[in-house]
Amino acid sequence: MLRTVAVIALDGVAPFELGVVCEVFGLDRTADGFPGYRFDVCTVDGGPVRTSSGFSLLPTADLRPVADADLVAVPAASFHDAVAAPVVDALRAADRRGATLLSVCSGAFVLGAAGLLDGRECTTHWRYADELARRHPTARVRCNSLYVADGNVLTSAGTAAGIDACLHLVRQEHGSALATRLARRMVVPPHRDGGQAQFIETPIADSPTAATLEPVLVWMQQHLDATISVEELAARAHMAPRTFARRFRAETGTTPHDWLTGQRVLLARQLLEETSLGVETVARRCGFGDAATLRHHFSRRVGATPQAYRGTFRDRTAVG
Repeated sequence: MLRTVAVIALDGVAPFELGVVCEVFGLDRTADGFPGYRFDVCTVDGGPVRTSSGFSLLPTADLRPVADADLVAVPAASFHDAVAAPVVDALRAADRRGATLLSVCSGAFVLGAAGLLDGRECTTHWRYADELARRHPTARVRCNSLYVADGNVLTSAGTAAGIDACLHLVRQEHGSALATRLARRMVVPPHRDGGQAQFIETPIADSPTAATLEPVLVWMQQHLDATISVEELAARAHMAPRTFARRFRAETGTTPHDWLTGQRVLLARQLLEETSLGVETVARRCGFGDAATLRHHFSRRVGATPQAYRGTFRDRTAVG
């Protein structure tokens, strides 16, 4: 279970990317029914560091909390300077004991300097993706992804993608309902599914935002159990099917079929977490038709069968 979080703030740390992790894990919302965490912002020596915006930041600790943190996060900072040896050692030790490692934006370069991206899929801000791949040729850099999970390492692209990655961790640990409630509490707008890693999804949102297709997206979410064709969606948008398909990709980053499948898998996760409905019933309610089709798409996107996911999630919540 995720109970302790340590954030490593290096010199030149970006305030927004640091603030993302603080917002999700560092605020005490236990009075409102959210989980609480032991949370530390750490620097190499426990002293202040200068942020990329020019002001100084006073941490709560040196690197000692990293030694037993369940989650170690590295926000964006300058990637032109060498990473201090104590930071490299602390990250490697955290990886060896199986802690979750999260980078936001250029924080991926710090994980790379510790050798933790070698042989792994990862991402960073699209502006830095080529440089990350050049420095770490064995890393499989996915420049079009919002965030990527590979084992215990989770890397995310710039700014708001870090929020998505943090909410993914909340969803993993505490379930879809709580992650969605936290997103609403944070007034986080929905994010596109397209270009994301295979096993990571964004929360189902009440009102998806797209410049011209928002009404269609809302209708799709309200009719996940129905058979929906591109022709029908195009008619609702008052467009020709090919025009609609191009507009849909431009505004969501993916195809109508892929977006719809992602939303159906998310709904299936919620039903598996929160109800005792059989897999066949879950499949029908989510628009997959039968259990075999649900298992195919669910396993591909989540990395587990619906039954295994339900069992793992319930075991996790029972332990908590």
